[in-house]
Amino acid sequence: AKEIKTKLGTLLQKPDSAIDLIIPYPEKPEKPAKAQKTSPDEALQWRESLEKLLQNAYGLARFRSFLRSEFSEENIEFWIACEEYKKIKSPTKMAEKAKKIYEEFIQMEAPKEVNIDHCTKAVTMKNLVEPSVSSFNEAQKRIFALMEKDSLPRFVRSEFYQELIK
Repeated sequence: AKEIKTKLGTLLQKPDSAIDLIIPYPEKPEKPAKAQKTSPDEALQWRESLEKLLQNAYGLARFRSFLRSEFSEENIEFWIACEEYKKIKSPTKMAEKAKKIYEEFIQMEAPKEVNIDHCTKAVTMKNLVEPSVSSFNEAQKRIFALMEKDSLPRFVRSEFYQELIK
């Protein structure tokens, strides 16, 4: 507790240099709850396929924990929200969920704004005039590609992943 208090005190003071802004990562990654642990062989397949990783509940939970540790979980949260959105059958509920996703992830200055290009954002906004199952497809594809090229390689090099393949 004393160590945490000291670190908080340091963070609250005006930093003298950029090094003061560095926040240490936890020693051990947090373990996801409820998902059954996967075999090392299955985890090895995730190196090559983000799709396989996301289809595995334990892999998804570990990947999400890793992204949270890097303060970059908005992409996976957006992807999950889109997957949930696709399962909605009621047009009223679909419209409500679409609005929520837009406000949380797409609109400018959104609390968890994802990094999509202007053109994709415009297409998504146009699709939301009449929400359908495919309203977020383009944006979701862009975020998937971003996670595949950027987040997955970092995850594979991380302690979160290395622990799984032992």
